Amino acid sequence: MGSTDYRFSQLDALEAESIFVFREVAAEFERPCLLFSGGKDSIVMLHLAQKAFWPAPIPFPVMHVDTGQNFAEVLAFRDRRVEELGVQLIVASVPEAIESGLVVDPANGMRNRIQTPVLLEAVEKYRFDALFGGARRDEEKARAKERMFSFRDEFGQWDPKNQRPELWSLYNARVQPGESIRVFPLSNWTELDIWHYIAAERIGLPDVYFAADRDVVERDGMLYAVNEFIVPADGEAVRTERVRYRTVGDATCTAAVPSEADTVAKVIDEVAATRITERGATRGDDKLSESAMEDRKREGYF
Repeated sequence: MGSTDYRFSQLDALEAESIFVFREVAAEFERPCLLFSGGKDSIVMLHLAQKAFWPAPIPFPVMHVDTGQNFAEVLAFRDRRVEELGVQLIVASVPEAIESGLVVDPANGMRNRIQTPVLLEAVEKYRFDALFGGARRDEEKARAKERMFSFRDEFGQWDPKNQRPELWSLYNARVQPGESIRVFPLSNWTELDIWHYIAAERIGLPDVYFAADRDVVERDGMLYAVNEFIVPADGEAVRTERVRYRTVGDATCTAAVPSEADTVAKVIDEVAATRITERGATRGDDKLSESAMEDRKREGYF
């Protein structure tokens, strides 16, 4: 008789942990919601949610805080994936918030910071008590401080000194009215884990994640694709480079990286060899100050 191998791979263990977290939240909270932008991490998160509750439908809506400055390919993928799964999509619109006077369009054109009031308004409107986010601890030092269940006060704010212990994967889900929990099922994943999982599960992604010839301009040592949001300034030379995106945020603050990786397998090889984090290499909004991400998170950011 052959022996049965009961060993878990790294991906099996990560998947099991994430699925456990999804089910725990569904059991403990009344009105959870999954933040879904169409980026690779939120795509993997939605795939895990689908697995967690299969064959039943995903039992909560998804929400995108839309700045109005997104890559068109990513928005198209978002809408197509939501339709395939039959889940409710809530769009919290930053442009509408600017029109209403809730927020003011920043002079530097980067709308990441003004997403926070729009997000908090939507949380209050729909009375969400738990929000799934796709953040990973390896991305950025402020995110490394996050617990799996990240407590937020009645103002939606995060205090890294006021978080709950999570010994033996036991999560404290108690919240008072107005308080909420941000839940990060991918906390223990790395960028390389994400790509290995995408390969193993054959998960589709927007084309921006793969290398192609794109027109770019160089700003502060980073390559930004020329589009309706990035217009060459006087003296800026437009050139065609073979690039791809490691992370996808607003077109105004997300840079591309030189790459020949036009398949998932090639991306895995590329990520395995790099020593710079994806946000460190490509996100202009994180370079505004040493504590840019932590400052935004304290205000209520993802």
